[in-house]
Amino acid sequence: MLRLEKNRKVAAVLALSGVITPVAGLHKFYLGQPVWGVVYLLLSWTPIPRVASAIEACWYLIQDSEQFDQNFNLSANSANWPSTPDVSLIADALRQLDQLRLEGLISEYEFEQKRRRLLDKIT
Repeated sequence: MLRLEKNRKVAAVLALSGVITPVAGLHKFYLGQPVWGVVYLLLSWTPIPRVASAIEACWYLIQDSEQFDQNFNLSANSANWPSTPDVSLIADALRQLDQLRLEGLISEYEFEQKRRRLLDKIT
């Protein structure tokens, strides 16, 4: 499967387009979150996805590239991982990810996506 690295500026522009145009959620599809993209599309007749898109656009621009990569380009950071998977590193990453989920900083869907990517590194 071809995985292209996501660009935070492109994500921010797509999120801002959801504020201006009647169709919101394109940035979610771009970032590999199709379920959230569909939710945004279904709620396009309300102001909720426009407000959320504006907030997310600001969030993408405020993050530095490293934070954005950690959130959306986990596979791009494979250089940070040892060539043979170190289970303790992956376990620590899973614990940190779970803490983010418990604190409400990432959604259940985002948690599950990232958890699966981490577990795929073990196999």
